[in-house]
Amino acid sequence: MKVGINALLWTAAVTEEHFGLLDDIKTWGYDGVEFPMFDPECSPWQALAAKLDDLGMGRTSCVVVPEEANPISEDAGVRQAGGDHLKACIDSSVALGATHLVGPLYSPCGRLVGRGPTAQEWQWGIESMRAAGEYAQQAGVMLCLEPLNRFETYFLTCWADASRFVDEVACPNVRLMFDTFHANIEEKNPAAAIRATGKRIVHVHISENDRSTPGEGHIDWPATFAAVKDIGYDGWLTVEAFGRALPEIAAATSIWRDMLSSDEAGLAKKACEFIRGMW
Repeated sequence: MKVGINALLWTAAVTEEHFGLLDDIKTWGYDGVEFPMFDPECSPWQALAAKLDDLGMGRTSCVVVPEEANPISEDAGVRQAGGDHLKACIDSSVALGATHLVGPLYSPCGRLVGRGPTAQEWQWGIESMRAAGEYAQQAGVMLCLEPLNRFETYFLTCWADASRFVDEVACPNVRLMFDTFHANIEEKNPAAAIRATGKRIVHVHISENDRSTPGEGHIDWPATFAAVKDIGYDGWLTVEAFGRALPEIAAATSIWRDMLSSDEAGLAKKACEFIRGMW
């Protein structure tokens, strides 16, 4: 088991200016960092890789697809742009040395169309994720699809559907991420969902029900950690928390009031201690 933290708590694009932050994250007890990759060219990936190598830290990357690169668009050109975008993110993940590329890779976050996915969109999703998975397999990167809650996507919102989806993709480098925030909304029993999804889960986001400090909300953490252990999971447990420091992220997460009981550094320290204590 490794404990990581998503840099979105501080920035949407990590640069050399954040080397001091990476030093702090190491000091706080983390094994690695998850890097936002909304634009595959947004950060100096090789310089960050060298810094993390010096610190002895692992890394993963997270991405969302833009509207103009939607892998399930009715427009074939947009679907092609979606595939190109994912390939560019995979290439940047290789430059960073990231082992996992995670997120809602299948559709733009926040895109709601007033209905569920069509059979055609499902097939387009299968085709696009299979192509991305085959490219990622050659690159040595694991793609981890993240189901989101119904207020952020209409395509994959529960882990039963997501399990069926990756089974149909049938690519060993396309698996699932379990996010405790989204599961708290969508699953009647998140722990049961973890057990049912089983080995398809290759990444876990530790996120409180209000997206602030893990352990200070109402997520059933003992049941969650027990289920994660039951499926034999021993990968990343990555903190995903948000505040109001970044207006563009606050807008995307609809956080309009102070949610943190401390500053960002305090949240990070508490979260690492909490995860290690629970484990």
